[in-house]
Amino acid sequence: MKKFIILFTAIALGAISCDQPQIRQDQPSVVLANPKQGNEFRLAVEKRAHLEERRRQLPAIISAFAKRTTPLRARKLGTLCYLKTLDTPLMPMDIAEIALAETGSHGLSARAVSSKGAMGVWQLMPSRARSHGFDPEDMVDDEKCAEAAVRELLTKIQMAKGNLHRAKKLYCGVGPQANAYEVKRIRFRHEIFQEMMKHRSITAESDTYLILRPS
Repeated sequence: MKKFIILFTAIALGAISCDQPQIRQDQPSVVLANPKQGNEFRLAVEKRAHLEERRRQLPAIISAFAKRTTPLRARKLGTLCYLKTLDTPLMPMDIAEIALAETGSHGLSARAVSSKGAMGVWQLMPSRARSHGFDPEDMVDDEKCAEAAVRELLTKIQMAKGNLHRAKKLYCGVGPQANAYEVKRIRFRHEIFQEMMKHRSITAESDTYLILRPS
C-alpha cells in the first residue's frame, strides 16, 4: 500500500508542475533544419502532451472512485489505472470507467463476484483471467485484476478492428446486458469528465489567487 501512496504522490506532483501557468510568453521559436530532428521534436511534444493528459485524468478518477469507496482505496485504484495503461494506447480513464460500470455499485470491491462468476473490480471471467496468464483467484488482487483488464481490453480492440468504443462494449459481451452496460459506462465516463472540469476550475482559481494575493 505504501508504494501506491508514494507513486501517487510522485504522479500528482508531476501533474501540478505541468499545470502551472506559463509566465514567459516570449519564448523563441524552434527551427530545426534536419527533417529527422523535426519529427523527433514533434514526437517528443506529442508524448509530453499525452503524459500531461494522463496526469490530468488521475485526480478526477480518484474523486469518482472516492464516491464509492474509501479515499485510500480510491487512490490505490486510480494509481493502478494510471500505471497499468502506461506504454499502451489506452488512457487511465478507459480502465477507470470500466471499473465503475462493473463494480461501482458494489463499492469497487475486490471480492465482487457476478452471477456468472466474473471476479474482481474489473470482473474478469475465470477463462479470460487464465487467457491472460492469471489464476481466477488472482482477480481478488487489485493489481493483477487491473493488469488482466488492460490485456482484456486490448484483446477486444483487436476484435473490434481498432474501434475502442466497440471494444469497451465487447468487454461486457453482447446482447441486452451489454447494451445496458454500455449506457452505464458512458454515464461514468461523463462523470469523470465533470470531475476533470472541477479540478481544472480549482487549479485555475488557485493560480489566480497566487498571482493576485498581496505580497
